[in-house]
Amino acid sequence: MKKTGILLSFFLSILVSLSSLQAEEKIIPDNPQPFGVWLEELKAEALGNGISAETLRQALANIEPIPRIIELDRKQPEFTQTYEEYISRRVSPTRIAKGREKIGEFSSVLTPVSDNMGVQDRFIAAIWGMETNYGGYTGGYNVIAALATLAYDMRRPDFFRKELLRALEILDQGHIAPEDMKGSWAGAMGQGQFMPSSFFAYAYDFDGDGRKDIWIDEADVFASIANYLKKHGWQADQTWGREVSLPEDVDGLWEKVKQKEKIKSCRRALKDHSKQLTLEEWKALGVKTKFGGDLPDVGDRPFKASLVMPAGKDGPAYLTYENFRSILKYNCSNYYALGVSLLSDELK
Repeated sequence: MKKTGILLSFFLSILVSLSSLQAEEKIIPDNPQPFGVWLEELKAEALGNGISAETLRQALANIEPIPRIIELDRKQPEFTQTYEEYISRRVSPTRIAKGREKIGEFSSVLTPVSDNMGVQDRFIAAIWGMETNYGGYTGGYNVIAALATLAYDMRRPDFFRKELLRALEILDQGHIAPEDMKGSWAGAMGQGQFMPSSFFAYAYDFDGDGRKDIWIDEADVFASIANYLKKHGWQADQTWGREVSLPEDVDGLWEKVKQKEKIKSCRRALKDHSKQLTLEEWKALGVKTKFGGDLPDVGDRPFKASLVMPAGKDGPAYLTYENFRSILKYNCSNYYALGVSLLSDELK
């Protein structure tokens, strides 16, 4: 009996080992070219783009594809959270309390950045909190290794090859040391989670030291987040929007306000928005504040808002202003933009 048990355990261990090997085989990159050959071609391209041989030597030493990254890229979980679940986890009492603490801790840096860049500090802090829990978790992957893995794989090679070359350019310009260039498995970097191409478009050297350090230097982190919003039309004299109460006939209201024009950008989020109307027009349709009062009087300003109901007609309703669309440029998701917006309200 004992021998039977030993033999059974032995065969089970073999089956487990074989299953593990099969699982590993499934996540090998679908690239027939040997990685070493591919890497030499990449180095030649990078040299042709003006990146120094020394930067390439330091950044690409001992680089190999990371199977876990390929697995994550191919098996990204389907987004199944409800709106309530998403908001309760991201705009939690813990995150709100930590955000208030961090605003106080970094006020000597955050306030001048906010004043100079024209973006309210609470919105900078809210994106900081949503992206990396106020710098607490920026991702533990070597960005060069992560991007090399995804560029070598055949699912989206062109996109990640361009990002990899831009990441090498960041190193070559001396913004960060190779060992400190950490980020997510997909290559998003630093406390604001910028892809390398976004780094060149929006990263900001606020302290004037010649480096755009979005990893460690909070002044550059805050200014880069603010610069991203500012370049996408942020208005310092406006907020993001507000929760509202709708008239009883929600279906009838939606029929009147649903948009019919073709959406040109961020369709994934904006397809669920109404057309944009002035606050006076929303008042005329019976829309009121969350507490039943009149919507604010904004005078002659060209102040328009679109309606979104992220949990359906039986859930909360929000009028969202132009600044909300600036947040959508950071991440084209109504859940994300509402998470940032509602967190920012708690951080006032």
